[in-house]
Amino acid sequence: MKYRLFYAEGTASKGIRIILEEVGANYELIPATTDRSKPRSKEHIKLNPNGWVPVLTWGKSSMYEAVAITIFLCDRYPKSELAPASNSDSRALFLQTLVYFASSVQTAFQLDYYPDRFSDDKQCELSAQRRGHRRLRETWNIVDQQISANRFVLGDKFSAADIYLFMLTTWLKPERGQPSVSEFPNVERIADKVFERK
Repeated sequence: MKYRLFYAEGTASKGIRIILEEVGANYELIPATTDRSKPRSKEHIKLNPNGWVPVLTWGKSSMYEAVAITIFLCDRYPKSELAPASNSDSRALFLQTLVYFASSVQTAFQLDYYPDRFSDDKQCELSAQRRGHRRLRETWNIVDQQISANRFVLGDKFSAADIYLFMLTTWLKPERGQPSVSEFPNVERIADKVFERK
């Protein structure tokens, strides 16, 4: 089976590409744009009306949303052991962490990168961005505390949660007012381990 991944650098599609590599899947990258002034392909919009990436296709099926694709691939390739089994005690923490990454950490990034989505008034966009910077510190502190002295996000075992964490750390831009990953030593330690696997 061959997958097709609608992909753009600097987006959540990076994490999906790493997972496809980890599971040894056969896949093809389909270049996509995140430039809102440029049109998406008709196929891309048909598969995801939002025009976002990643989008994963296989056969006649497709899906979008990075967390959903992450869980789907982990469950489809259980031998890769990138996710705890459904009856494992650590499965709850795995799901909780991925959803927190998507719903809280990624939303904080959106406040900074896309402030127009959170304000009707252009003059209020700077306020949304500043709130995004504060929220990034809040959410990454929570993740850092959760990791504590663990070897990886879930404990001693590497998982897709570590890949997702790494992907999100690549979005941090201190020059924009966002925190540096070095402010979160446990997060940085795990991100460095994932980078070394590449």
